[in-house]
Amino acid sequence: MSTYPLDEPVPDLPETEHLKSRSALLLQMARRDRLSLRELFYRVAAARGHLLLVGSPTQIADVLESWFRAGAADGFNVMPPFFAKQFDAFVDHVVPMLQERGLFRADYPGTTLRDHLGLRRPARLG
Repeated sequence: MSTYPLDEPVPDLPETEHLKSRSALLLQMARRDRLSLRELFYRVAAARGHLLLVGSPTQIADVLESWFRAGAADGFNVMPPFFAKQFDAFVDHVVPMLQERGLFRADYPGTTLRDHLGLRRPARLG
């Protein structure tokens, strides 16, 4: 990639057998949003092409709600850049908003994952 100018539109690139679907996704994003190679790099470097949300807790909750209500997602994997403080900030500030909107449960039916998923306990063997 070092032979391509960073501040011009992403060029047509030869197809390879490596990461085909991810490459196609990134090229589609670059074409749709008219990104330069540098802009594409900045957009995907932090989240590797996944949705990257930056903003206030309300802004983040709004985007998650919008995706969920539009049927674009039925859940989210939260991947903060570093866990201790950013994950706590998400739990402390965004989750309560999602709970108020009825999008994140506040109570669980039991004490185990099996209970939460509504699965029966298996019979004991032997």
